[in-house]
Amino acid sequence: MRRNAALFVAISLLSGFGSSAMTLVAGIWILDLTGSTSLAALAGLCVYAPVLAGPWLGGLLDRAPRRPLVIAVNLLLAAALLALLAVRGPGQTWLVFAVSCAYGVSYVLIDAGESALLPSALSPTELGDVNGWRSSAQEGTKLVAPLAGAGLYAWQGGHAVVVLSAATPVLVAALYAAVRLNRTPPDHSAPRRDGLRTGLSVLFGQRVTRIPVTLAAVSIAMSGFTTAAIYSVVVTQLRLPTTFLGVLASAQGAGSVLGGLLVGRLLARRGPVGVGVAGTLLFALGLLARCLPWWPVTIAGALVAGVGLPWTLVAAVTAVQTHTPSALLGRVSATANTVMFGPLVVAIPLGAAAVHLGARPPLVAAVATCLAAVAVAHPRPPALRNTRRTAGRDPATD
Repeated sequence: MRRNAALFVAISLLSGFGSSAMTLVAGIWILDLTGSTSLAALAGLCVYAPVLAGPWLGGLLDRAPRRPLVIAVNLLLAAALLALLAVRGPGQTWLVFAVSCAYGVSYVLIDAGESALLPSALSPTELGDVNGWRSSAQEGTKLVAPLAGAGLYAWQGGHAVVVLSAATPVLVAALYAAVRLNRTPPDHSAPRRDGLRTGLSVLFGQRVTRIPVTLAAVSIAMSGFTTAAIYSVVVTQLRLPTTFLGVLASAQGAGSVLGGLLVGRLLARRGPVGVGVAGTLLFALGLLARCLPWWPVTIAGALVAGVGLPWTLVAAVTAVQTHTPSALLGRVSATANTVMFGPLVVAIPLGAAAVHLGARPPLVAAVATCLAAVAVAHPRPPALRNTRRTAGRDPATD
């Protein structure tokens, strides 16, 4: 089991490094080729838009052997990246967009596939710890990979970054092949039901997955909604240079690494619902701290938010992995990703519009939204739960 855990953490490190470096460089490359900031921003949209098709893409994982499919997707991604070696000028800009879309589709398939493979490679008691370590690994790469990618691009150009980024999925495919699967694989002859309907019915049909996934969706959406507000706090309220945003990003990244290392133990003690509630409260506290007109508190708020946000995500992912039938785990995991990350497509532009009211109103609105989600999702008092048990009903499936 420890061998498999180490392999999955290594997979997260490699894939996180390659994708973080290439995602940033794709935007820089398009900007250099076209001189258009709006076109450069569209590269990021190409990466994240495929998450909206998650339920249907995830259904592929339930209709084919999962590990071979994940390995094949990684190898195809490497081949797609190598196509960028043909980019020589503005006339090949479309290739960067096409490969960005391929990255987005592969992200959905690989992320859902890995979530579906983990329960077959680890015991249920290990899932929380390993998910936390994976989160820390991915957040850690975000502190290093963008800088390394941008530095390599400035030194050797986009083609050098392409070669580096294409090598990582090949290595990841080899690591997936080395994982030992200890459980019986799912029955792929199961009826092929609609991906979205099946995924949503499983996610929201039981309290133990419904609450963590909902809290993660709210927290992640509010992180996107407040992005413009945080920029405004730094520039207009604190009157600091824009480079201070890098300090905040590093503080939040450090908090995310710390949160990932702690979340496994908390899941073992409090369960996904309790950790999801705690993570959402910490994230709201971090947002509230950024409303205060003192830069040390703003940094502290970024650190606290960085701890809380991974807690909500890891709690949701672990709940889905441990409470979903194996034969449906691919589409349910992908549907969970759509539910959690899909709202960003709307939240980010709404936040950009809301910041015209001032820097603090969007932050206060986001805090209120998180607290309202916790109030609705908070577990019922023990006396009420005991009363329902004596009535012969299972509160986990309310």
